Amino acid sequence: MNIYVDFDDCICETARAFSKYAEELFGKNVPYEKIRFFNLKESFSLTDEQYDQMMIKGHEPEMILSYEETPGACDVIKSWIESGYNVYVITGRPFSVYKESRIWLDERGLDKAQLFFLDKYGRDNFLKGSKFNLTLEDYYKMNFDYAVEDSPLAFKFFNHLPKLKVLVYDRPWNQGCDFPGKNFFRCTDWKSIAEKVIL
Repeated sequence: MNIYVDFDDCICETARAFSKYAEELFGKNVPYEKIRFFNLKESFSLTDEQYDQMMIKGHEPEMILSYEETPGACDVIKSWIESGYNVYVITGRPFSVYKESRIWLDERGLDKAQLFFLDKYGRDNFLKGSKFNLTLEDYYKMNFDYAVEDSPLAFKFFNHLPKLKVLVYDRPWNQGCDFPGKNFFRCTDWKSIAEKVIL
């Protein structure tokens, strides 16, 4: 069995950290619970320059290493790996933060999870010349049985897999979106995600 897992806001609490950065850097007081758009520039009402500044800060090595685990994520993922399943962490982060992202996973017992960087969102504006280690062409050759994702903007990457069960981690920015099909399921936490995956 192959399982796709997004990194930010599925395995770790990235948006909560960015909510703090927006207030610290620009005085934008938008609590995590009020983040209505996956596009943080829109959610925090930032200029292009402010958005770039915030994203650069959020991708500094010490920041990547400091993100809190989403409760229960690592234990569930470890149980999948121990059951012999292939877990692919596929993130939209730029490849420049591979080292810190790998360390973050390894320190939490996810050293056997494969890690790929896919240009999901075209975010070259904040890190010029960003590189990724998974091309779209190679991604579309991969097959998954389950996917854990929080971003409505990423749902299009599952269109080629009609039998895929997509477990949407419930977040403020996806609560108003329509799911593309009956194979999408809203999950409020990792316990409910684990219950959907038939081991």
